Amino acid sequence: MNDLIMLILLCVGVAILSALLTVLVLKKRYERRLSDFQDSVLKKQRDEVQNIYQTMRAWRHDYHNHIQSIKAMLAMQKFAELDKYLDTLESDLDSIDIAIRTGNVGLDAILSSKVSIARKNNIEVNCTAKVPEILTIADVHLCAIVGNLLDNAIEACEKLDGNRFIRIYIGLFKQQLYISVSNSTCEKHRRRLSELVTSKLGEHGFGLRRIDRIAAQYDGYVNRKNEPGIFATEVMLPL
Repeated sequence: MNDLIMLILLCVGVAILSALLTVLVLKKRYERRLSDFQDSVLKKQRDEVQNIYQTMRAWRHDYHNHIQSIKAMLAMQKFAELDKYLDTLESDLDSIDIAIRTGNVGLDAILSSKVSIARKNNIEVNCTAKVPEILTIADVHLCAIVGNLLDNAIEACEKLDGNRFIRIYIGLFKQQLYISVSNSTCEKHRRRLSELVTSKLGEHGFGLRRIDRIAAQYDGYVNRKNEPGIFATEVMLPL
């Protein structure tokens, strides 16, 4: 009888030890994936800042040449050529004017960065964004939501040969902060949202869950709309 009890206790002990080891392995695996994800986010942010820096540096380099050309045309009174030159210069300047002013410095930075990357990938972007100076949501959480939404939108557009677009609207709606991001997609039929979310593995899977967790933390609401050729996400956050 004692031997049977000892055997049962031994089996229980082995089972508990096995369960603990499994939990530890899973925890380590999750921490490693989370660390890899955070590293990839930091690398992406660094690359995006570098992208903006290189764009502005190129413009600064050309600035002196433009001034010399304008002075020369004025000296020679070539006003028609000067007018055409200035039109071209203005168009070129508009193409690199990536500053977006929303009323929130952190949001300005993330939007300017993502919009610049999208346009460099031949994605048409329409962005309207304005937020109050004082928000309930922390800047880091707001930027995490918008950054993840735009990362997914850019990735979806890059899979298309044409008709690439992203529509961004951020503003106030019924005393709440309303964030809407829609983009073209290669999906030709409707998919269940649960299927769509669970099919996102790795970095983007973390990104989707990150959006949901932040919204829940602020008692907010996330709504995803999946239609043929277009995907949209709406986030509502109480003020």
